[in-house]
Amino acid sequence: MSTEFKLIEIKDKKQLDDFVGAQTHAEFLQSWEWGEFLAKADGKVMRFGVEDNGELAAVITLVKRPLFLGMNYFYAPRGPVINFQFSIFNFQFFIDEIKKIAQKEKVIFLRIEPRTNFQISNFKFPISKTIDIQVSKTIILDLTKSEEELLAAMHQKTRYNIRLAEKKGVKIREAGIEEFDKFWDLMSATVNRDGFRLHEKEYYKKMLAMENIKLFFGEFENKILCAGIFSFFGDTAVYLHGASSNESREVMAPYLLQWELIKKAKAAGCKYYDFFGIDEKKWPGVTRFKRGFGGQEINYPGTFDVIFDKKRYLLYSLLRKIRRFF
Repeated sequence: MSTEFKLIEIKDKKQLDDFVGAQTHAEFLQSWEWGEFLAKADGKVMRFGVEDNGELAAVITLVKRPLFLGMNYFYAPRGPVINFQFSIFNFQFFIDEIKKIAQKEKVIFLRIEPRTNFQISNFKFPISKTIDIQVSKTIILDLTKSEEELLAAMHQKTRYNIRLAEKKGVKIREAGIEEFDKFWDLMSATVNRDGFRLHEKEYYKKMLAMENIKLFFGEFENKILCAGIFSFFGDTAVYLHGASSNESREVMAPYLLQWELIKKAKAAGCKYYDFFGIDEKKWPGVTRFKRGFGGQEINYPGTFDVIFDKKRYLLYSLLRKIRRFF
């Protein structure tokens, strides 16, 4: 059967989300709603797909970001999303078509974050591996397993801490946007204690206004001890951001928060629970905490720049190195 590829612009939310959400370990960063969120923060967002004999074979959400002297680049967060089950997808065709759009938009390169390894040796455009934007390593739980199997796969200390929090009377509840300031106070305390980087306050507020993003609190004796922001999209729940209090740490509220959300994700029909990032050097404590829940560790291939304009990309690279030096 001959293959006929065609690039289309996707303007329908359902068409995009049906495709992205149907892929294994669905990627919420390529969902319509996340694109709308990025549009508010970054500016122009475009969505394209490749049809293979009339059926979608791949989609990509592109965020147009400014550089210098009127130049820009495209960023595809954890994209493109490709359905390998029915397509002999031609990635070069996709890039060729995106370059045509890039020329109109004064874009000098495309930054992609493929979720699986792909062959780049035969590309006619040069590709440069660059610094990761999204996390390069994560842990994913298989929620098709029973609760008993999930508990059995955990570290003994993690199971103990979950039971301890239950015994002490820690309660987990969903919170609305009206309680955002409580979350923000907890997040600020966490950053001051652990030295994490923090987005602007409005970033989290806009995130929590999204339909697929949920906020949960862990409480003990009428005090909020921990909080988490979670994404639910397609077959996957993702633990995006977490915060915890300095008070009553001995009741182990964060452990019960994770376990309750794992169970909620499972009950909602999710097949995967993504802890969204581990790094032994940057976040040793957080990494140890997440590893305690078991699961499979996943290494992503990395972040790559597909270069459309060599001269300007070299200038951009030089200026970037100078800025990082100073």
